Amino acid sequence: MTDCPMTLLGKKMIESELTQLIKIDREYIKQAISDARELGDLKENAEYHAAKERQSIIEGRIMDLQSKLARARVIDITTLTSDKIVFGATVTIFDNKKEIEVTYQLVGEDEAQNDPRKISFSSPLGRAMIGREAGDDIVVKAPKGDLTYEILSFKYN
Repeated sequence: MTDCPMTLLGKKMIESELTQLIKIDREYIKQAISDARELGDLKENAEYHAAKERQSIIEGRIMDLQSKLARARVIDITTLTSDKIVFGATVTIFDNKKEIEVTYQLVGEDEAQNDPRKISFSSPLGRAMIGREAGDDIVVKAPKGDLTYEILSFKYN
């Protein structure tokens, strides 16, 4: 089993989603299945089949989140100090193609999904940043060709 690095905020987000799924969504879907059963023949009962499918999705997500929490390696980014970019760093880069500055924080996969200012440390751009320093140029392979960036600065909040 591999570690699942995340910030404290990321862990809290996962715990919150897990609580929502277990205490609210799971109970709601149980009631929906019960109500659909009362409608009669289960072979032709669309409500029943939709509720069972939703239940399967919810249970799968619960198992996924529980696994991530079990493998969690929480990193307190307020205590980080490094002369190179590591997980948790907030990095400002210059996009050579678009000619703009962009700032991202390197975080865990689940944290990055809901915030455009955060990227996963395991994304192609995130992997290219790890271990680099201010002033370094990085190249990211993309389907439409290589993308080049210059690391302008980084910090740990």
